[in-house]
Amino acid sequence: MPSLDDFASTKLESLAARGQRRELTDTARKAAGTALRSDRNVISFCCNDYLNLSQHHAVKRAAQAAVEEFGVGSGASRLVTGNHPLFAQLEARLARIKGTDAALVFGAGYLANTGIIPSLVGADDVVFADELSHACLMSGARMSDAQVLVFRHNDMAHLEDLLTAHRASARNALMVTDGVFSMDGDLAPLPQMVALASDHDTWLMTDDAHGLGVIGGGHGSARAFGDVPLDIPLQMGTLSKAVGGFGGYVCASQPVIDLLKSRARTFVYSTGLPPANAAAAVAALEIIESDTDLIEMPVSNAAQFCREAGLPAPQSPIVPVIIGDERDALAASHMLLNEGYLVTAIRPPTVPAGTARLRLTFMAEHDPEDISRLAEIVRERIIGRSAA
Repeated sequence: MPSLDDFASTKLESLAARGQRRELTDTARKAAGTALRSDRNVISFCCNDYLNLSQHHAVKRAAQAAVEEFGVGSGASRLVTGNHPLFAQLEARLARIKGTDAALVFGAGYLANTGIIPSLVGADDVVFADELSHACLMSGARMSDAQVLVFRHNDMAHLEDLLTAHRASARNALMVTDGVFSMDGDLAPLPQMVALASDHDTWLMTDDAHGLGVIGGGHGSARAFGDVPLDIPLQMGTLSKAVGGFGGYVCASQPVIDLLKSRARTFVYSTGLPPANAAAAVAALEIIESDTDLIEMPVSNAAQFCREAGLPAPQSPIVPVIIGDERDALAASHMLLNEGYLVTAIRPPTVPAGTARLRLTFMAEHDPEDISRLAEIVRERIIGRSAA
């Protein structure tokens, strides 16, 4: 048996040989989509703070005021120390934006999904999951002890086949998907999924981490397909993307939320979010509800880039540039960094084998001239070279 260090070193060598080793690089985020890396100012196109609300003066003031009044930590689980009034404000606002009876805030998005799903389904149940669902959705499904059946990405015929073959033998059934897929930027076909869920007596849950604030008039993917919101009983999301802070949440009916307060282990046994995070999220959501011009900018900027780079029109602020090989994706990322652009190479297992890519994300404050220059570089030195 090798020593622990020998075991880790061998694994790291194997990852490096495949272009899959990951390392942390000190990077200080700044205003207006910029960052400081290695003492150099660069323009970041890899951040999920789509509306730049982490830098907004009103959001920062709200966090600072909460620290001064309540301190920096929550002290324990909300069920132990009591429910801070800021959480009631935050959950009420989330429920209003999502059009549900109630909401529940978790410590993080990963904690939300790994807490929600095992609370609702178990050994005699079945989960139907899109193959590109976020890792925390898959983790939550597998932790539940339910049978997990994976359907091809956004393939409604395959999903219907699985429902027809397996739903009747299960006690309860849950269908899970991203609302906006984090690595591809496309939307789930939610109208069809709502219809299939109804036809097959199945609950539908969306992870809308990348939808809130930027899709469907800011309400998220349930509003992306028309003025009338889709009937999605479980709408999960995070406070760390367009909201600009940290935390996770789920919006649902009051009975479901009450059940999760008692049964979701990642809620019951986790310390509550710090007051500053809750206060900042309340302030950010107020901006999302009121500033219609701001929430349109990330997708508009992504659309400018796609037009000028010769790519299909985007459905969200996320634009993938598929390269294929991990090492080639890393080389493209390094080339862009040399040009002053921070764009991360995304590699397996985060994305399927053979689909390593650059994942570009667009923020409200990105300068149109910077977008144009980036589009020119990507078109001529990455897309053009791949085509050749």
